Amino acid sequence: MLEAKNLTYSYTKHDTLIFPDITCKRGEHWLLLGQSGSGKTTLLHLLAGLRKAPSGQILIDGRDITKMVESSLDKFRGQNIGIIFQQAHFVRALTVRENLRLAQQLAGLKTDDQRITHILERLGIKHKADSKPRRLSVGEQQRASIARAIINKPKLILADEPTSALDDLHCDEVINLLKEQAIQDDITLLIVTHDNRLKSVFEKSVILQKQQI
Repeated sequence: MLEAKNLTYSYTKHDTLIFPDITCKRGEHWLLLGQSGSGKTTLLHLLAGLRKAPSGQILIDGRDITKMVESSLDKFRGQNIGIIFQQAHFVRALTVRENLRLAQQLAGLKTDDQRITHILERLGIKHKADSKPRRLSVGEQQRASIARAIINKPKLILADEPTSALDDLHCDEVINLLKEQAIQDDITLLIVTHDNRLKSVFEKSVILQKQQI
């Protein structure tokens, strides 16, 4: 479902990162582990098509996103990839419901208020649907981020350090919710983290070592 081969990324001509090959089947849940500076977030951005890899191949559901033009990639990403960033990036002037509608619209899909309500109810924040993101607690913002990631029924979720700012209780809560939603919708899940608390929760992992040429 997700395959990454021979990926590299260059910040400068003297600073090129080499990434391990990755193969994740449909519905599998993986950790991508690595310390600061190992290129975890850079790799996630490459897999999401947010950065352009100078070499290598990224296949998502059989489509090579490295060969897509920007307009096609934007639409493909919106319909097939859910992204959870380390810091929640919502449009602050919009409510949670409006942010989810926007995610549907940007993917070229019709707005579906019934699905939005259903997802927010599943995640226990239906009562926050008409609140601005800044009115949500950190835990509620993470739940809203999960809602936005799954709203368009993606095939793949990429999560960047989703538990780094959470205590043990909220860490377990968010990870359990994320896994539950992925299982319900048969979504491939890849979490990028240096949070060792997650090692006991996931059977499959890739350890990212800093390799440069």
